[in-house]
Amino acid sequence: MAGTIFGIPFDEELFMQMWNEAPDPYLTAMIESGAVVEDPVIAERIANSGNFYTIPFYNTLDGEDQNYDGQTDITVEEVAGGSQSGIVYGRSKGFFARNFTAELSGADPMGHIVATIARYWQKRRQKRLIGITDAVFGITGASGNAKKWNENHTLDLCSASANARNIAETDLNDLATMACGDHKDQFGLAIMHSDVAKTLENKQLLEFWKYTDPNGIQRPMNIASANGYTVIVDDGVPCVTVGGSEANKDLKKYTTYLFGQGVIRTAKGRVDIPVETNRDAKKNGGQDELITRMRETIHPNGFSFTKPKSNWTESPTDEQLFATANWNIEFDPKAIPMARLITNG
Repeated sequence: MAGTIFGIPFDEELFMQMWNEAPDPYLTAMIESGAVVEDPVIAERIANSGNFYTIPFYNTLDGEDQNYDGQTDITVEEVAGGSQSGIVYGRSKGFFARNFTAELSGADPMGHIVATIARYWQKRRQKRLIGITDAVFGITGASGNAKKWNENHTLDLCSASANARNIAETDLNDLATMACGDHKDQFGLAIMHSDVAKTLENKQLLEFWKYTDPNGIQRPMNIASANGYTVIVDDGVPCVTVGGSEANKDLKKYTTYLFGQGVIRTAKGRVDIPVETNRDAKKNGGQDELITRMRETIHPNGFSFTKPKSNWTESPTDEQLFATANWNIEFDPKAIPMARLITNG
């Protein structure tokens, strides 16, 4: 419905159209790398209602073939499989006039508002992707898939202090081979800390992408290319100080994540009123407010989310999404193109 907010014309339908069309260079890079895919099956399950979904999977066909000679009976084997479960989270955020004071001086105030809100939700999505990834890498076990996951999908170059070092030219390739062997070509996306990216940049192994701003000036992005991978630079990945001895007091351990084709599934959930405006006549002597809402899922393919037994509502908190205890591994780890590298920089 058309109206005004922050002293400018505001149409909710036009706002939603512009918001949906607002460029998200990080999500675009993730999708183009093949690592993140919009899953139509999940989208169908959550289109109308609900926040918990279960989808089936079938194991890769395997076993010996048989001689086809007109005499040998053909035996058939049942196709095995299972299911994995995911969760939709809902979030909301309200803004009021002061947040947009500087933005509204532009020639396109509605565009500035859309861009501001789009950037906000982009950052929040990246934070949750990293948090969920960190959670599933916390899964450990003494046997089965959990054991193989823990042993073959983490390359820790800081586990022995005498051998701890920065990232090297071949580390990402070595990690991909260790995790998925002859299927390592599935990997296409890495997310790393700026200090790790700097190390690769100093080795002339990383090249940052550029974009042209509205004034026609080319500027670097926090997206790059290295060794055939799309690299997203985000200081939200795990970074911890080693500490202990005097020599280690400033030493840091950085985690770099490697993602392969289709390993992150995403879909939008139903939101009946994704945006609305409000006028609070009492607050601050009167202020305009813009409320935004979203529901979506970010699901690591091959894992299941289990609802915690306490403090559960219709939408999981970030603390619940990022808790390793709420995730289980379902696939053979070799079929999960996701891995992590731990280095000093």
